[in-house]
Amino acid sequence: MHADTERCVRAVQSKDGRFDGWFYTAVLTTRIYCRPSCPVVPPKPENMVFYPSAAACQQEGFRACKRCRPDTSPGSPEWNQRADLVARAMRLIADGLVDREGVPGLAAHLGYSTRQVERQLLAELGAGPLALARAQRAQTARLLIETTALPMAEIAFAAGFASIRTFNDTVREVFALAPSELRAKAAGRRGPAVTGAPGTLSLRLPFRAPLTPDNLFGHLAATAVPGVEEWHEGAYRRTLRLPYGHGTVALTPNPDHIGCRLTLTDPRDLTVAISRCRRLLDLDADPVAVDAQLHADPLLAPLIDRAPGRRVPRTVDEAEFAVRAVLGQQVSTAAARTHAARLVLAHGEPIEDPAGGLTHLFPTPEALAALDPETLALPRSRRATLTTLVARLAEGALRLGAESDWAKARTQLGALPGFGPWTVEVIAMRALGDPDAFLATDLGVRRAAAGLGLPSTPAALTSRAAAWRPWRAYAVQYLWATDDHPINVLPG
Repeated sequence: MHADTERCVRAVQSKDGRFDGWFYTAVLTTRIYCRPSCPVVPPKPENMVFYPSAAACQQEGFRACKRCRPDTSPGSPEWNQRADLVARAMRLIADGLVDREGVPGLAAHLGYSTRQVERQLLAELGAGPLALARAQRAQTARLLIETTALPMAEIAFAAGFASIRTFNDTVREVFALAPSELRAKAAGRRGPAVTGAPGTLSLRLPFRAPLTPDNLFGHLAATAVPGVEEWHEGAYRRTLRLPYGHGTVALTPNPDHIGCRLTLTDPRDLTVAISRCRRLLDLDADPVAVDAQLHADPLLAPLIDRAPGRRVPRTVDEAEFAVRAVLGQQVSTAAARTHAARLVLAHGEPIEDPAGGLTHLFPTPEALAALDPETLALPRSRRATLTTLVARLAEGALRLGAESDWAKARTQLGALPGFGPWTVEVIAMRALGDPDAFLATDLGVRRAAAGLGLPSTPAALTSRAAAWRPWRAYAVQYLWATDDHPINVLPG
């Protein structure tokens, strides 16, 4: 969008928050970059230059605006609706992969050469992977500086900087303030940071309005696996398996943000934990674009008018969700939770949770690949499906991470025994994050379609749903929401 100058100028002049994260406005006279909704008086159009990423602005010598704080914008929805090289690279960078494995590691995960990855990122985003990762480190550092009482040396380490000097130089360059000045200004606005339990951080996760939380949190709570997930004191809580350790998170819906309380065993996992929580709740979606497309169908329009901004409940662990999808084949929600809870107790890694009732991490594919199939209280055919899936995941023949090519993953899943269209599409929708995944064979979708006067046979419904593309996964959420089921109710 940043190349459409006229449209960008209109968005800036109207202070339209819908475009936050889509592009950034750099002002030539002040050398500051802002989000489109910045509250200050808009600059003259001839003084505006538009960039697709904060990293591109920083590379050109612009510093972040202190009023609108563009580093706190929701992420671009582009990376949620695409599965090409650039989108997959951006998802991996958001997961902190460059900080852990460098650019060669990023290229290896994507299956391209380092030169090709750098070339495509530079062409589309105006910055290479190192600059994009640096911008993310700066954002993480600011978050820790302003919301915690951690010493600056620990913050530098947790944000992924190689040295305190690099940390200090980057913060000064990006925000035009020293780290200690950033903390002092934050304390002046909100008071000193409150020191909680060791390793615990309280954050605010922004999103694009509107957001209807009922089916989002209702689905996660109703399908929660005991010991791994729970609804506790108005928040969805779960355990997280992270690159440097483990953690727990409590996510609370609020009108203008999602409250996020993270407890980590290693602060270096902060970036990836935030990224996975945002992906879990689909917080980088563009609900205005989604709802506008679906609202054009007169049979869906009343559902959207009633509760706009529905999100797709996703996952923090793609392999975990694939296993749970197999356990949920042709059984009730309660039965699927029971099967998953048995696996967790037998093969999950125990943890301590003083704040609630979380007891285990969900077992890894490697742990499940070693189990005896005869111990599974499942039909023989589903045992074969489950054991084949975990074997493929454990050996790396099947990869369902942020780097996944959606079409290739669908083909690989469909070739596994016991994987029909429903299982493949539900994994594509909730694990891979494909916004166009469509569960045409799902009983709830077909029942809702029939009730609205839509075709209810899979083939006819798929044909009608072509007009909903590329947002058919969101249409599924609106259709599911017509049913009287616990997944559609925000717990009390």
